[in-house]
Amino acid sequence: MPNPCSPIGIFDSGVGGLTVFREIMRQIPGERIVYFGDTARVPYGSKSPETISRYAGQIVRFLKTQEVKAIVVACNTASALAMDEIGRNELPVVEVIKPGAKAAAETTVNGRIGVIATEATIKSGIYPRYIKNLDRSLAVTGKACPLLVPLVEEGLLNDAVTDKVAERYLSELVDADIDTLILGCTHYPLIRETIARIMGEKVKLVNPAYETARELKALLTADKLLNGQEIGTGGGQYHLYVSDGAEKFKRFADSIIKYGILSTKTVNIDDY
Repeated sequence: MPNPCSPIGIFDSGVGGLTVFREIMRQIPGERIVYFGDTARVPYGSKSPETISRYAGQIVRFLKTQEVKAIVVACNTASALAMDEIGRNELPVVEVIKPGAKAAAETTVNGRIGVIATEATIKSGIYPRYIKNLDRSLAVTGKACPLLVPLVEEGLLNDAVTDKVAERYLSELVDADIDTLILGCTHYPLIRETIARIMGEKVKLVNPAYETARELKALLTADKLLNGQEIGTGGGQYHLYVSDGAEKFKRFADSIIKYGILSTKTVNIDDY
């Protein structure tokens, strides 16, 4: 039985999941968190479903060694393609796609929703499927934006190259007259201002990271797993692990999280 005092486990292909990490810190500040970023194997979006499922299984097994009480899949690609593998463990799991799809369906006024994501997530058709299950009258236009993930991973958040690439990808969605856009990769909120400027004021952006943190809080509350104990000031609240480039990741995490990131450790994920 999970312990309320145990940490939450979060994983992503790289730095994008830090947007989910940040939202969980804001919305459930009393929780311990263990984060794993698969920086050695990023990006996931161009890889096969079989490979992504294998990666996810390894990461879940690592997180279980950290005695986590719940797992947050802070990766849209893994959420789309690896939930069968992830669901084999006995822990509560929250993924990022359903909360974002639900929020978009509730937000749209003209019934036209856009989704930007990795190639694998778009090809899976999972966002249109979830949204159509909520309301069959809604129209969904998806656009794969594969170059945005490596640009974000390189820290090019306010850069002319990122602006040009984003404009190229998003022009199709501007022409589609959508009024709601799902940021269907957890890297994308890190360039939210660029996306908002290109799409214009009439388009509402849905950030699945925010919606996922809300869903996690509701799940922990329902399962009586919210941490009710004082954590103290020993620096042990947040633990970050990566599969490569720990120092580079720590610098990026410090710029996103702003506080609480004391260290980042490298894990050989192939051992799991």
